[in-house]
Amino acid sequence: MNSTTPLTVGEHPHASFPEGVELDCGVTLAPVDIAYCTYGQLSANKDNAILICHAFTGDQYVAETHPLTGKPGWWERMVGPGKPIDTNRFFVICSNVLGGCMGSTGPRSPRTDGQEAPGELWGTAFPPITIRDMVRAQHKLVRSLGIERLFAVVGGSMGGMQVLEWAVTYPQMMRAVMPIATAPFHSAQNIAFNEVGRQAIIADPDWRGGRYWEAGVVPARGLAVARMMAHITYLSEEVLTRKFGRRMRRGPVGGQGPEGPVSTFGDIFEVESYLRYQGSSFVRRFDANSYLSITRAMDWFDIAADHDGDLTPAFAGTAVRFCVVSFSSDWLFPTSAARTLARALNRAAANVSFVEIETDKGHDAFLLEEPDFDRTVRGFLCGVAEHAGLF
Repeated sequence: MNSTTPLTVGEHPHASFPEGVELDCGVTLAPVDIAYCTYGQLSANKDNAILICHAFTGDQYVAETHPLTGKPGWWERMVGPGKPIDTNRFFVICSNVLGGCMGSTGPRSPRTDGQEAPGELWGTAFPPITIRDMVRAQHKLVRSLGIERLFAVVGGSMGGMQVLEWAVTYPQMMRAVMPIATAPFHSAQNIAFNEVGRQAIIADPDWRGGRYWEAGVVPARGLAVARMMAHITYLSEEVLTRKFGRRMRRGPVGGQGPEGPVSTFGDIFEVESYLRYQGSSFVRRFDANSYLSITRAMDWFDIAADHDGDLTPAFAGTAVRFCVVSFSSDWLFPTSAARTLARALNRAAANVSFVEIETDKGHDAFLLEEPDFDRTVRGFLCGVAEHAGLF
């Protein structure tokens, strides 16, 4: 059973599932709300639906103005009428992941395990979740919309992890998948980056054991530092040099700059100011406990874990068409990880295409203007549609 709730002040459109979701940790989380947005029209045969899975700090507002930040949708350049993911042809769904903080059930939702005090939030008591749990919740949403089979599942970074999990857990539920700038498991280096971010949050005096809301505060400094550090990994050295170089906002030590005398603790270089802006804007829209929960889900992700470390059996017998995309300057999810995935798919006799986009924009290239990437997405989706005789 489910119900769909319309948007009201302070809420997000969402589907509610009183029966909840059975999690990998053995807990049934109930009830569960999954917030989502849709674009385009579902065909009469319900065969043109594309599920877009968002990256770690993304949300469901993929192609419209964000209600909290007022900024354009995070993939507005890619999704819309006549765009690579063409809403004149496709019905697009994007949901906020389980554990998120933009309307889906997560750490800042009311606690419902029978042990809560009146009005208590989940906080750090929120059950540990996995990428597979996120996909289970998305599966419930898709079926609640009356869709028996998706045309495709598409996503980058953590969204790409969800795409791979969809292909493994529900291989009969889609014609095609496009995992972008991702990997079949989280590397030790990426786990290390995530742990630094988590420790920055926990070390903030306003963390208060994860119950910061009781005092009406958030661990803003720690969350901002976590965001700053993570944002560096999304960029390449080339793009940082091109955008900022060693340009200073203030003068060298002992000197006077355009914004006054230098301070050891102020913004001296332009890149510092940029990172501090990224951090401060992030804390206004993201929950610290969600940050901890979702980064841990990413760390646990490993498609081969159920197959003694061998990726190939995970995809054995799949009829799904794959298009694996990487970017040459992405050092967070490097091309070598994408090649490992593509080779495993080839060994499993899957229908797979592999594309490496040459760019100096780093991991975030899939979110930025990149004509070769746009052509890849459009070409793959149109090719699958033509092969299926959809249009």
